[in-house]
Amino acid sequence: MAKAMFSETDKINIRWFWNNYMKEKIPWLVVIMVLLIIQGFVYQQFLVYTEDGLRVIFEDGNFWDLVKICGFVIGAFGLRALISYVVPVLSVKIASEAMLKLRGQLIKKVVHLKQGYYDINNSSDLILRMVTQVDGLSQFVGKTTVNAVKDFITIFIVSGYLVYKSAILFITALIVLPLIFFILKSVSGNIKKIQRSAEVVLGAYMTSIDEMASGIRTVKMSGQEETEINRMDYASARIKDLTVRLQKTQALILPSIDLSSAFIFVLVIGGGGYMVLSDHYALDGASIIAFILGMVIIFDPARALSQFFAQMQASLILLESIKLLVDAKDEKTADKDKPAFKADTIDISINDVKFSYMNGSQVFDGISMDFKRGHKTAIVGSTGSGKTTILSLISRLYEVSGGSITFNGQDTRHFRRDSLRSHFSVVAQDVVVFNSSIRENILYANPAASDAQIEEAAKLAHIDTLMHERGDISVGPKGSQLSGGQKQRIAIARAFLRPAPVLILDEATSALDALTEKKVNDAFVELQKGKTTIVVTHKFSSVLDADKIYVIESGHLVEEGIHEELMKSSSLYKSMFEAQMSEEAS
Repeated sequence: MAKAMFSETDKINIRWFWNNYMKEKIPWLVVIMVLLIIQGFVYQQFLVYTEDGLRVIFEDGNFWDLVKICGFVIGAFGLRALISYVVPVLSVKIASEAMLKLRGQLIKKVVHLKQGYYDINNSSDLILRMVTQVDGLSQFVGKTTVNAVKDFITIFIVSGYLVYKSAILFITALIVLPLIFFILKSVSGNIKKIQRSAEVVLGAYMTSIDEMASGIRTVKMSGQEETEINRMDYASARIKDLTVRLQKTQALILPSIDLSSAFIFVLVIGGGGYMVLSDHYALDGASIIAFILGMVIIFDPARALSQFFAQMQASLILLESIKLLVDAKDEKTADKDKPAFKADTIDISINDVKFSYMNGSQVFDGISMDFKRGHKTAIVGSTGSGKTTILSLISRLYEVSGGSITFNGQDTRHFRRDSLRSHFSVVAQDVVVFNSSIRENILYANPAASDAQIEEAAKLAHIDTLMHERGDISVGPKGSQLSGGQKQRIAIARAFLRPAPVLILDEATSALDALTEKKVNDAFVELQKGKTTIVVTHKFSSVLDADKIYVIESGHLVEEGIHEELMKSSSLYKSMFEAQMSEEAS
């Protein structure tokens, strides 16, 4: 039975969850177990009092004995009511604390996951695991499992009493037990399969919602509302179909239990009646009525317990999915034994670097570049040439597959990633803006900054006026109330607020108008002093003063030099520059 219910993976996952989140709760679990055992004995004592009460009614006729028995029953069920309140409160508290610890571990995990994970997984998949699946697991642990334990203890204690009353009659009633086990075994495999499919479909549905919400401007502008409706309707229909299939499979259990129970009651009533009528058994009418009542008491917990086994199969899928996320490779774990990198100024070298993405597409096959301290170095090229990938390799968002990247002559792979990245100030085109005030968004770069420092950074980025006008008003989800240029100026202010040895400008002024761009570039001159400045841009006005310009195309370094040198030759740079000037002139 256990082998059919649990695969080897299930056993590993259960041990992992127990050791990490529940083992420390053993004292409280023992308290709950004791309370549940007491509650189980309440049912057993109820049968004893019922049997005694029946004898008082039909044999002794003593009114005060009957009152006394009724008093005991009221007291017993009062105790049961108290336990019924305490146990759920305790169990939910224990489960909530375990889930809090699990959520904390998941939060730390997803923040430190490697960039490659986010390249192949949608954010909705994380939401599904960290919210929906963890909540489902919490419900199973804190409520469903405790109720199952309660049902099992009730069945065990009451069954023990019934065996004591008549072992022959009770054993006779259990001849249908193999049938119940067979039903549970056959159903459990289907439940797991359907639940796994349901989680995949639910993830796809959440992805559809996320994509629709993120791209709602494009949806509306292109008149594709019906397309989005149809896409999400299709996903909804698949969820409905799998939900119905899951319910159909689970629903097979209860009717089977009910039919088996009917057969059991026939055996008990018929066999028990024969034993009462026979002189060979020490059973009377009160005993048989109490015995049948005991079978009724067992019946409901048995039905609920059978449901538990079905729910458990679904919860094992949730547990497996959550553990896969916890076990995913992350940067912090990989770097835990590596030293921190520290330097006031940095020379960066890319040495014969080879790199391919996870899908196998090769980007670089031996590219070399140098970025010197105190110098401004630019990387230009057409879209998809590999400019931003170079920045990702320098910051170790990805690992090179060949060659090396060195900081001051030291291979960056020998140091912790977080220590390397602490030496960067980054202004990127893709700006992350949070649903808080502009001031708080700027402060994100350096939470310890003073009000004066924030004010100065905002002035240099030319967003101080807007910051004062809006005050504490939030900028909306993902900065929806700001323009692209305003978001970019927040990123620029962050760079001024957190000066670092390496300044990375990735299309830093792409969303700015010409006048604001000139003002920001003038401010950058001061920020760049003594720093290793790396500029990635398609706007050539930003690289005219660069100490070196690298021109890459399709992952290959095709030209290098300063603006004047590259303009003198028949170069790709010259043709790109002239094409842009011609476009701006028109």
